[in-house]
Amino acid sequence: MKKVISLLLISVMLFSTTSCGKKADESASKSDKEGTETQAEKSGKLTIWAWDPNFNVAIMNEAKTRYQKDNPKVEIEVVDLAKADLEQKLHTNLASGVKEGLPDIVLIEDYNAQKFLKSYPGAFADLTNKINYKDFADYKVSLMTLDGKTYGVPFDSGVAGLFYRTDYLEQAGYKPEDLNNITWDKFIEIGKKVKEKTGKAMIGIDPNDGGFIRIMLQSAGQWYFDKDGNPNLANNAVLKEALKVFKTIYNSGIAKVTNGWDEGCKAFNSGDVASVISGVWMTGSIKAEASQSGKWRVAPIPRLNIEGSVNASNLGGSSWYVLDSSKNKDVAIDFLNSIYAKDNDFYQKILVSNGAVGTYIPAQSGSAYSQPDEFFSGQKVYSDFSEWMKKIPPINYGQYTYEADSAIFALMPDIFSNKLSVDDALKKAEDQLKNQIK
Repeated sequence: MKKVISLLLISVMLFSTTSCGKKADESASKSDKEGTETQAEKSGKLTIWAWDPNFNVAIMNEAKTRYQKDNPKVEIEVVDLAKADLEQKLHTNLASGVKEGLPDIVLIEDYNAQKFLKSYPGAFADLTNKINYKDFADYKVSLMTLDGKTYGVPFDSGVAGLFYRTDYLEQAGYKPEDLNNITWDKFIEIGKKVKEKTGKAMIGIDPNDGGFIRIMLQSAGQWYFDKDGNPNLANNAVLKEALKVFKTIYNSGIAKVTNGWDEGCKAFNSGDVASVISGVWMTGSIKAEASQSGKWRVAPIPRLNIEGSVNASNLGGSSWYVLDSSKNKDVAIDFLNSIYAKDNDFYQKILVSNGAVGTYIPAQSGSAYSQPDEFFSGQKVYSDFSEWMKKIPPINYGQYTYEADSAIFALMPDIFSNKLSVDDALKKAEDQLKNQIK
């Protein structure tokens, strides 16, 4: 009898265990299925505004293709607009309060980020707890942060470098290590030697382009405005030093004066200048002259003779923002988070295909970043740019970068000719800027 009871108990236990296991498996299977369905059920249409069909638009289309593989019910339209037209349309819609016609996601240049955020509070989705910002370069995150909240998804870097012709520098008696971590004074000294030995200008310079000054300013952690956003030109020691360097280069005989983008590119593609100081995005334009392959390298930018200045800076760059009024805001955030904040392979692809250096730090250990570039004498240029990017001082660009540029550069002819001292010019420029932005 005991044996019968024991067998019965064992049978019950086995049945119970099997049933529980079966139910657990069924439950897990159901959960997995529901999870898969939830993922597949993301739906809706996203409209994205961007400019530059060969860079921003092409890269966003790559992101679109990747996201739609897992989310086929999400329709994504990437609209290509001229940068000025995009900014005007965005300003007009936001100022009018009309939400119809706005995109779900928009590309905003970093120099204009604070202007949009401050001018239209509540217009952009707060992404503070949606994106892991620790994975991005500090300087990039700071410029999209306002009152403790972060609104953008960081995209490309404008990390700056000193591109230079190794053959010209060798003729002047310099080795690659001689250009590492130098000051602007040393750069000018090298430029004079290059001009003497080769007859070539050290650099092309556009007297109407504020990019050169902006590179110098950020390398010392300063900008045209103070921490409260007020114009800070007249008493800005870093800006004064930057203008003095700019004037010295212009008047020293080591520069070839250019006007506009095309002339600037022609200066280095034709071999008329020995170096270019610009953002990493200039790489493609330099490599456009295939006959110069193996004759270029890149070094860190020079630094100012100002305490705290470093051999690292930024020029340009943009980021993605989600409109808070978007009917598919959660999908828009998920899209940007899935690709721009998690997809390492995506960043390898856009580096190779488009020359885009992202500010997503985990991607920079990828294979594309560590490849030697024969054009740059076998240098692992993107690996170097990535290291310099981590050293860029984070600053607040304020709301009126281009207005400050215009006020200063309207007076540059008088500075170059000594009609105005740097001090007097900056005081005049500050007064003009204050009147303009009242």
